[in-house]
Amino acid sequence: MRNLWTLDDVAAYLGVPRNTLYQWRSRGAGPPARRIGKHLRYKPSEVEAWFDAHTTEVS
Repeated sequence: MRNLWTLDDVAAYLGVPRNTLYQWRSRGAGPPARRIGKHLRYKPSEVEAWFDAHTTEVS
């Protein structure tokens, strides 16, 4: 089983600032996260699926 990703892991994977993830979350956008106590955690497979569904290729 893969480890859950932290906010910093997801920000690095997507190449966006942490604040962008917080803004997306407050608007109901962005990859799905779960709160474990006071911490946000992400399933890598769900982040990757969200990325694949929300990107367009550029040529």
